[in-house]
Amino acid sequence: MLTELFHSSNPVSLPGSRVKVLFGPGSLDRLGELCKSIGGKRILLVTDPGIEAAGYPERAIHSIYQADLVVKLFDEAEENPTTETVNKALRAARPFDADLIVGLGGGSSMDTAKGANFLLTNGGAMADYHGTSKATKPMLPMIAIPTTAGTGSEAQSYALISDPQTHVKMACGDPKALPRLAILDPSLTATQPPNVAAATGIDAIAHAVETAGCTKRNDISRNFSKQAWQLLESSYERAITNPHDDQARAKMLLGAHLAGCAIENSMLGAAHATANPLTSEFNITHGLAVGLMLPHVIRFNSNNGTNPYSDLLPNAAALAQRISELLGFASIPKSLTEHGIAQEKLPRLADLAAKQWTAQFNPRPLSERDLLGIYQTAYT
Repeated sequence: MLTELFHSSNPVSLPGSRVKVLFGPGSLDRLGELCKSIGGKRILLVTDPGIEAAGYPERAIHSIYQADLVVKLFDEAEENPTTETVNKALRAARPFDADLIVGLGGGSSMDTAKGANFLLTNGGAMADYHGTSKATKPMLPMIAIPTTAGTGSEAQSYALISDPQTHVKMACGDPKALPRLAILDPSLTATQPPNVAAATGIDAIAHAVETAGCTKRNDISRNFSKQAWQLLESSYERAITNPHDDQARAKMLLGAHLAGCAIENSMLGAAHATANPLTSEFNITHGLAVGLMLPHVIRFNSNNGTNPYSDLLPNAAALAQRISELLGFASIPKSLTEHGIAQEKLPRLADLAAKQWTAQFNPRPLSERDLLGIYQTAYT
């Protein structure tokens, strides 16, 4: 099926995923015809100002106009979108009467687009959708176009939206929020700054690893996890070293998508549970936070003699070491002290991590004391 993806000029369905995929350089320029093919006439385009300099929103709008469709641009998506970001998108979108939504950018743009979809179609506030399947009315079809090889949000039915008051990152999911189509255009990732490529790539790798070991894994997710790991681990260093290595970037983008498919079919674990408080409390970029914590979580999950990650590598210690090597290659901090976090903050982090949804799917049961121990191993 991956071979078909590389060679097909039409969207392809992957076994185990309800998101059709169009893969290949230049595929962004077919956005207009694809919007029309699924019935779109009035298109809400959600993106962020960071990629406008690269000209991608302009290309998307041109393609939509070429298909004789109408488009409204919202270009104020922010990193780690909050309820305020989504409400801003809602205010811009409501008078437009869109019948299709396009999310163009990193995971934040796609999550903002999903959040706006919930509120446009079902009303209320984002907190009403915290959890699973709480939308009672149909939602608009969505096309997702990632410009980073990272979150795999284009393969998932969840939006991660933070509450600015409580700092809780709400996972708001519904099968109706799943994008209808993902456009994977590797040429869009060529303009990523090296630090962004490094952080998002590690995030994708963490998705492959955590889904491979979580308690909700199954035959479908395990297949996605394994394929994602093989693509990502073999391409990460090349993609970081040379952003003009088209093959490496294509494999990273596809690997990130497959890791997203694995999440959609399973769940994550303690690396994400411990990373999220680092982002909410200390504003550490998510990819850096989850990368920092991942080797320590792998060691914790395997120090009882088991290897929940055997689909990826037969030796868990070797897996943790390989992750550490990739972090070092990309100059990503490997300790909490490198981020200036004081040791007395660790109990607070452990308390927050224990409340994270993904913690319950970790392959080894976790207590708050266990989480504190993981933070302590990551401290220096």
